[in-house]
Amino acid sequence: MSELLVDFITSLDGYASGEGWPGFWGLEGPEYLAWLGEQPQATYLMGANTYRLMSGFATGRLPDGQDEFRPEEEASVDELTQATKIVFSSTLPAPLTWANSTLVRDDAIEAVRAMKASGTGLLSTIGSLSLARSLLQAGLVDRFRVVMFPVITGATGEERIYDGYPDIALDMTDHRTFDGRLQLVEYTPRVLKHPPLATPA
Repeated sequence: MSELLVDFITSLDGYASGEGWPGFWGLEGPEYLAWLGEQPQATYLMGANTYRLMSGFATGRLPDGQDEFRPEEEASVDELTQATKIVFSSTLPAPLTWANSTLVRDDAIEAVRAMKASGTGLLSTIGSLSLARSLLQAGLVDRFRVVMFPVITGATGEERIYDGYPDIALDMTDHRTFDGRLQLVEYTPRVLKHPPLATPA
């Protein structure tokens, strides 16, 4: 059976990106990059918006405000190009042009449920906030991991990660500090029917 990981990098205030900020908020260091290079091979799950963004980077499109990719960003895009990717979308045209990408038009929840039951190895989301939220709500996520970067992007933050989430209890399974400034926390998530002090319906 496959294991499903929801994996985010965020600002301290829970944004996935920020206008005018480079990838990794420009704060990735050697310990963090080495750890990324040690991660097991995964099949990546994403939605249409993430596919459009990341496949655009793979063909040379630059983030707004950047003249070129930094080496760390370029390496990250190259590694993702080589990885197996499953893209859930009813709007993207087929076939997908980004290497190693498979388009799935079926319901994402049922498709991932079947992939978990019949597969082996690691499934991991990348970006795709609504997909990750739906997988969590469906109780399909085995591991929930966040690496928090030491910035608050209250004025420029984009893509608030946790809006619309259910209440979730998190049991910590791992934590680590990279380069003296980045904080990894990993949990086993458990969706709550109601908060502890609420009266059950």
